[in-house]
Amino acid sequence: MDVTLGSIFLSEVVGTALLILLGGGVVANVVLAKTKGFNGGWLLINFGWGFAVYIGVLAAYISGAHLNPAVTVGLITSGLQEFQDGIPVDFASTFTYFGGEMLGAFIGAVLVYVTYKQHFDASEDAGAKLAVFSTGPAIRNYAWNLATEIVGTFVLVFAVLSFGRQGETPGLAALGALPVAIVVVAIGISLGGPTGYAINPARDLAPRIAHAILPIRGKGPSDWSYAWVPVVGPLLGGAIAGWASLVLLPTVGAV
Repeated sequence: MDVTLGSIFLSEVVGTALLILLGGGVVANVVLAKTKGFNGGWLLINFGWGFAVYIGVLAAYISGAHLNPAVTVGLITSGLQEFQDGIPVDFASTFTYFGGEMLGAFIGAVLVYVTYKQHFDASEDAGAKLAVFSTGPAIRNYAWNLATEIVGTFVLVFAVLSFGRQGETPGLAALGALPVAIVVVAIGISLGGPTGYAINPARDLAPRIAHAILPIRGKGPSDWSYAWVPVVGPLLGGAIAGWASLVLLPTVGAV
């Protein structure tokens, strides 16, 4: 089928919505009161997010499954000329990806709320309710929290680019659904402790907006003072990975 900006937008919306529905869903299952998975632990969250990425990538194959503005930015700084055949890297296509990712993440967050509505009502911990939607630091130090997000996102985007240089479709789909899921699980297990590993501006910002808007009982503030960290950090990490790939990864077709 011919790929258009419209099909790319819809693909990113659907893929990112599934990513956040399942990723936010596993957090809700672990931290909200009276769920079957209550207190399931950090590893359950790590693997839940990995499986969420797996499903999101499968659904968004048409667009290349960026699902993340940091991935889009990394592809741009790596010198990519076309996101897909006939879709040049320009202002319109870039913001088509951004828009689809943000809208999809917002929809996914709302669906998590709908799914776990009774458990949001039954929980008294406002911090746990916010954690379903967005990340927060274990130790609040904006400079070091920013560094953590840069490093984690660098790993993700550099992995994407390393596979993409082998001639596959650019985006998370370059790795295939299972490998990218494994990369995300590895990042969560190894690098996720300090900040909760947003590694995706859309994954954090759009659900945080949903948290602020939705009528969640006893929800508390949305922690806007921290909200810039999981946006700026991943964008910087993605951009740095793209630039680094020009030096550290072989060029397409190199012998």
